[in-house]
Amino acid sequence: MLDLILCVDDDPITLMLCKMVISKASFANEIITAQNGEDALNYFDDLKLNNLGNEISRYPQLIFLDLNMPVMGGWEFLDMFSKHDYPKLFKDCKVIVLSSTIDPADINKAKTYPMVHDFMSKPITKEMLESLKQVFH
Repeated sequence: MLDLILCVDDDPITLMLCKMVISKASFANEIITAQNGEDALNYFDDLKLNNLGNEISRYPQLIFLDLNMPVMGGWEFLDMFSKHDYPKLFKDCKVIVLSSTIDPADINKAKTYPMVHDFMSKPITKEMLESLKQVFH
């Protein structure tokens, strides 16, 4: 079981469903959410500020990331999260892109980001989590 997961989506119903499925599958101890990429980056920035000079010991091991969101979408989040000191500070954090479209161009683009582990279609299911357990546990 993972310790901490971050779900980033602008749809409250999707976030609720994500939390419910993850809990039922006993996939993570704690699930936190963000409404868009900017909120997610702010969460990581707060972790950096609260641990200045110290190693950050607890952060999400996995992010479920939607692509199409207002304010800051998934692509913009990935662009920012792959720069500066994010990859160094949160090196064990992997991303699963969750999208309602399975556009081959999106899938190929997602593969260009080193922290992206997979690209899956919404909604998240118990079966998806069971297959991910093999990798993350």
